Amino acid sequence: MSKDQAIGLIILIVSIAVIIIYGWLVFRPPTVYVLGVPIDIFVLKLTGFIAVAGIFGIVAWIGYTLATTPPPKPIEELEKELEKELKELEKEVKEEKTETTEKTESS
Repeated sequence: MSKDQAIGLIILIVSIAVIIIYGWLVFRPPTVYVLGVPIDIFVLKLTGFIAVAGIFGIVAWIGYTLATTPPPKPIEELEKELEKELKELEKEVKEEKTETTEKTESS
């Protein structure tokens, strides 16, 4: 068994154990109180909080990324830059052809 397969097996076993324990705490809870509430209610509140915090954490990250990323250049500027580069390349190609032709003629 490779290292990746072993890690996968561990993740599988832990996940199944968490599912079973979670179901037991929600549907057949012991008479235990956490922070003054029954453990099944606490588990549900904790699950809801983690879900909402996770979703809005992702939304906050997207907002931060949008707020801190500089805007892209307008398309017109990009087109002008590309045209300039294209003209320079065409000029270089013409110069190379001219040099090659001159070398061929002198030989």
